[in-house]
Amino acid sequence: MHPHTLLSAGCCLALPCASALHLREPRDASPRVVQFDLQRKEIRDKVAHDRNRLNRRADTVSAKIDNEQLLYSLNISIGTPPQDFIVAVDTGSSDLWVNAASSSLCERRSKPCDASGTYSANSSSTYNYVGDWFNISYVDGSGATGDYVTDTLRFGGETVKDFQFGVGYDSSSTQGIMGIGYPAGEAQVAAADQRTYRNLPAQLAHDGVIKSSAYSLWLNDLDSSTGSLLFGGVDHARYTGDLVTVPILRPQSSPYSSFYVALTGLQLGNIEIAQQGKSEVAVVLDSGTSFTYLPKSMVAAIYDAVGAEYSATEGAAFVPCSLADQQANMTFYFDSPAQIDVAMSELVLDAGNSIGGGQADVCLFGIVPSSGLSLLGDTFLRSAYAVFDLDNNEISLAQSNFNAKKSKISEIGTGDNAVPSATKAGGTAATSAGPSSTSTGSDADDGVGMLRPCMGGVLASLGLAGLGLLL
Repeated sequence: MHPHTLLSAGCCLALPCASALHLREPRDASPRVVQFDLQRKEIRDKVAHDRNRLNRRADTVSAKIDNEQLLYSLNISIGTPPQDFIVAVDTGSSDLWVNAASSSLCERRSKPCDASGTYSANSSSTYNYVGDWFNISYVDGSGATGDYVTDTLRFGGETVKDFQFGVGYDSSSTQGIMGIGYPAGEAQVAAADQRTYRNLPAQLAHDGVIKSSAYSLWLNDLDSSTGSLLFGGVDHARYTGDLVTVPILRPQSSPYSSFYVALTGLQLGNIEIAQQGKSEVAVVLDSGTSFTYLPKSMVAAIYDAVGAEYSATEGAAFVPCSLADQQANMTFYFDSPAQIDVAMSELVLDAGNSIGGGQADVCLFGIVPSSGLSLLGDTFLRSAYAVFDLDNNEISLAQSNFNAKKSKISEIGTGDNAVPSATKAGGTAATSAGPSSTSTGSDADDGVGMLRPCMGGVLASLGLAGLGLLL
């Protein structure tokens, strides 16, 4: 057995059970896109899921069993002959990794990894060893450790030869992960000071399967069990209104590694929570977290408005389930004119196994105070259609068209204005080159801080590249 490495306990875009994959062929025809039908699995304990997800990486990790309940999954196969897997898709990490058949977790009598699949290097004629430095871990002890290897990856009708991924010999998750973030976020870059390799979006673009490293995400509404991940294209039938492009922020003098954008205002019904254009918050679009995490001052105003009761011990807020019946929207403003409306019904969640669950008319509220990073998780992203353009360092946003039955797909091109039918935001002080100031603003307890108008303000001073976080 090779020295161990670790996995990311909670991934950015978690995906669940068996999902159907649709490959829209033709290399010679148009459009060149790859579409996954994502299937959503309900998380029984959303609070515990996010708590594990948000813990920062530790230098060491001891593998332990964690009953992770991820959100959206897809089917792949690896090796020759093919070995089948169900993997969670994660926009906030960048590596594919799967469990080894001989891992300490998967060899337990209950065979906990059988449903998602395990990898046997000795059973694949196309396996090649890369190194023993695959290592992703969190302070709570969760994670995965093992080797980096290459092998043949298959999904639908597509085949990628010599694709690099991690094999977990020790892990705390029974299901592997498909990370589709920036290559700079790969575990071997943060943990072993290695160079980047081509992860899935980059490899698909390099091989000409899609024109550029870009994909669209549609999670659909809270009541839906399915969503869609579309590599290389935009489905115009799954959003309403205009698709508006905003810049991704990055730490100054560091590579792009996370999907940060500027939140420029926030309004609940007719209550102004954060005046548009007066202050900006750097937020990460993170589909791997159940909740949305915002600065404490904003959240306090929201809780006052909706009557939420927050438990610091549990890290969650509780509201009457009847709040979901209120006809009010939370409006998130970005670089003008980009904005997303989130209905109150999308912010009130079943408590499940979380503290407070089982009590009559007690539900979780989908916004929580940030203790470091401000994240727009699934309680936001379900209401948005988001296009992640990694080549141009931009994200295009539009209002989700819930439960759309038809598709109207266009290919994402190359160069400037690659996303079809998208218009550039009017622009603010926060540009794709990153904030121009190191000021973190007045919310010192919010970690990720505030971006001040005309001054920018947060990412460079935080040294985000040095945090080693897999979001």
